[in-house]
Order: sequence, then C-alpha cells, then structure tokens
Amino acid sequence: MTCEGCKGFFRRAMKRNARPRCPFRKGTCEITQKTRRQCQACRLRKCLESGMRKEMIMSDAAVEQRRALIRRKKRERIETQPPGAKGLTEEQQMMIRELTTAQMNTFDSTFIHFKNFRLPDVLGSGRQIPEPLQIQSREEAAKWRKIREDLCSVKLSLQLRGEDGSVWNYKPPADNGGKEIFSLLPHIADVSTYMFKGIINFAKVISYFRELPIEDQISLLKGAAFELCQLRFNTVFNAETRTWECGRLSYCVEDPAGGFQQLLLEPVLKFHYMLKKLQLHKEEYVLMQAISLFSPDRPGVVQRLVVDQLQERFAITLKAYIEFNRPQPAHRFLFLKIMAILTELRSLSAEHTQQLLRIHDVHPFATPLMQELFSTTNG
Repeated sequence: MTCEGCKGFFRRAMKRNARPRCPFRKGTCEITQKTRRQCQACRLRKCLESGMRKEMIMSDAAVEQRRALIRRKKRERIETQPPGAKGLTEEQQMMIRELTTAQMNTFDSTFIHFKNFRLPDVLGSGRQIPEPLQIQSREEAAKWRKIREDLCSVKLSLQLRGEDGSVWNYKPPADNGGKEIFSLLPHIADVSTYMFKGIINFAKVISYFRELPIEDQISLLKGAAFELCQLRFNTVFNAETRTWECGRLSYCVEDPAGGFQQLLLEPVLKFHYMLKKLQLHKEEYVLMQAISLFSPDRPGVVQRLVVDQLQERFAITLKAYIEFNRPQPAHRFLFLKIMAILTELRSLSAEHTQQLLRIHDVHPFATPLMQELFSTTNG
C-alpha cells in the first residue's frame, strides 16, 4: 500500500527512466512524509524496497481506457435516473454545503459544551410546589388541575455519566402527581436554552438569513425555535430505548404500561418515532430546518414574499436531493412524508408553547431567552 503522492512519483520516475543520485548521505536519507521531497534518490530506493515494480505501472492507453470506463458508468448512472432527478444544480449544492457547515459548527451531538446545568432536586429542598388549595381563585385552581392532568402521564428519567466514570440516576417515583416533572423543569430550561443558543447561531451564519431585515430575523427565529430544537433532538433519539442520548446525559421516557400507551399519550414522542423511522440523511435534516426557519407566515414577518421564495427554494432542493440520492421508486413518497411531518411539527409547536406558558404562569421556570422566544406566538 502506498499514498497517491509516492505512487505518482514512482510512475513519473520510471517513465523518465531517471537515475537520481543522493546529494547527502550516500543513499541513507530517512524518508518521511515531511522529508520525502528532499532526496529523490532515497525516495525512489524506498519505493523499490517497499515492493513497487515498474512492470505494474499502467500504460497511457490503459489509463485512458480506465478513465473512459469511469466516464461511461457515470453517464449511464445519470441517464437511468427518473425525469427531474438528473442531479443538483450548483446553487443547490452550495445551499446544502452552507447549511451542513452551519449545522456542524453550531450543533455538537456529544453536548460537550453543555455545562453548569441544574439537576433535579431529589432531596426536596428546592422551591415548594404549590398545591391547588393554596391557589386563591377558581380560575387559577382550574388552570392548575389542567396542568397536572397534562403532566401526570409524563415519566422522564435522567442519567448523567461523570468524567470519572461515575453514574448519577434520577428516576421519578411511581406516583407523585406530576411533581417529578416540576423538579426537572429547571434542568429542562437549561438544556432548552443551550439548544436555542445553538439554533440562533445556526441561523446567523446562513447568508440568506443575514440578508433579511433584523425584525424579520427575530420573528423567524421566535417562530421556529421549538421546531428546530425538535429536529436537532431527533438526530440523537434512540427509538428502540425511547432515549435521547445527549453525550454524558441521557433522557428516557418511561412507559409504565409496558407498551405503546406512552406513544399515544405523548404527541412529541410520537413525532420523534415518526421522523426517526424515515432514517434521514444529515442533508435532509438541515434542509428541514431551513424550510421550518424560513416560514413566511410567522407573526411579525414583513418581507413575506422574499421569505416565501427562499422557503420554496429549500423545498425544491430537498425534493431534488431525495430524487438524486435515494433509490427510486422505493423513496418516491419521502418528500411528501417529510412535508407532512413539518406540518405536524408546526401544530406541536403551537400547542407546546401554550402549555409551557400555562406552566410558567403557575410555576415560573423559564430562562429569559426562553421567555423571549415564547412571547412570539402570542404576538
């Protein structure tokens, strides 16, 4: 085995029938990746000692024949693609490269930079959770009961693996009326804020986003923050264990019924199952984020036509990417499934935001950044 550099050097030396001489140590130079250009004679000697043989070099005719074969196979592959799938345009390729680079620079699936977060108060020494009898008005009491009903079905356990190999587990009690979720709220606020900061940075490095007025940038980010957060979380979701594997942190949704009851009760979990089942490429994930981000009907958007045109370009690019990179006709409905999932995610976002605002009214937990983002949907 040899690198391409030394392979090319040996081929050129043999074709020239060169016999270089060592100007330094009479043929004893040490040849490494850094020193290989300093002495051609010793480099050629090392090539021969490594087993390279002149008779194994392809002739010019054989090289040209191989190149022609490669060109023919490439042409046949393109010609067998269905109509509309002849490949991506240069502009579409640039869009995908820009998005994937932005994703890579603003989202680390190992969560290595997620530090100084709050953990659940397992000893019960934190802020007291109000009870319905302590709430004065009937309206507040009804609101509280609704929150309890929404949360009692959710059982979320947390595992933290320390750098020293230690493991810290938090598993909610069997029945405590939703208190375990309230004990987790500060931690959920921390991880959500961390994700939102990454999403903001993601948008800021996209040239199409930076060209919009600052008011539209804010409106688009506010409207899409939760949706992009869920799309990113899906990349670390393990459908078999119902676990989000975030580096040293693991979040698992418990299912006391031992079946799919939790899947039916929790729409967000159902969404993650549906999306994970599609087994998307990283390019498809980032294009989904772009389509969600550039939504012209977000509250407060002024340049709706410009944003609408950008969203259409991202959608067309996603469709072309699927047609060119996915076997057809097996994936002929993948684009439609993705667009349907984005519509479902839009509904989830509205409902989720309203639920968090109701919880925050009774039991404040959101960080300033979360409050700013959640203020969006109410306009």
